[in-house]
Amino acid sequence: MQFQAFMVDVARLTAWLVLLCLIFVPLERCFPERPQPILRQQFAVDLAWYFGNSLVTATLLASITAALTVALRGFVPTALATAVSGLPWWPRVLLILAVSEFGTYWGHRLTHEIPLLWRFHAIHHSAEQVDWLTNIRGHPVDVIFTRLCGFLPLCVLGLTRPGTGSEGITVPLIAMLTTIWGYFIHANLKWRFGWLESLIATPAFHRWHHTSDANRDHNYASTLPIYDRLFGTLHLPGKAWPLAYGIEGATRSGRTRQFLAPLERPDQPAQ
Repeated sequence: MQFQAFMVDVARLTAWLVLLCLIFVPLERCFPERPQPILRQQFAVDLAWYFGNSLVTATLLASITAALTVALRGFVPTALATAVSGLPWWPRVLLILAVSEFGTYWGHRLTHEIPLLWRFHAIHHSAEQVDWLTNIRGHPVDVIFTRLCGFLPLCVLGLTRPGTGSEGITVPLIAMLTTIWGYFIHANLKWRFGWLESLIATPAFHRWHHTSDANRDHNYASTLPIYDRLFGTLHLPGKAWPLAYGIEGATRSGRTRQFLAPLERPDQPAQ
């Protein structure tokens, strides 16, 4: 049964991968920010990260978040939980998005500012050719830490209580939508969106976060740039685009080597 369930998950992920390819490959071929082949450098490595993180890391993260939800439930004041549960669906959705994005912003920012965390997060930034599939490149330690930073504030404020009707649906739905948006903002697209870029993260916004120069330590938000504006980390200059992507030093060539790299090499400065 476990093997059958595993194969069902593999089939589901393969179907999602095909759908993502059908969406993003034609768009990147027609509207590229910079020309690069579909099967670009380390494409196979990122495919391995796609299946590894989706199968293993996601399962581990789900177990941790479920345990934390139960552990923190008793710490949520009854009055707060009652007030939150009484909110209409749309205000609750907006509140969940704002709170989770706030936590994700600071979790992401800490992975740049704390050398130990940067060692794991640097794997994501090691891509020198950035496209939609770069979204899934991430060390499990980095992925779990950042996701928990976005999830814990929801627990503390009583905004997530799995298994309680619509509240059990809202958080996973937002998580799915923000995950899909993550593929979009990593896409190799030259599109600009004018005033909308001040409201929501775009490929232009996020590509500056992957630049190989000092501007990398900006644009930490995954969906709401307002936090970068509030905390002084917004960088989106006119019509300019980064000159190059990646990090200093040699890029590890395989997923296993990338997985072990944070344990093998000395700290790389975040700045």
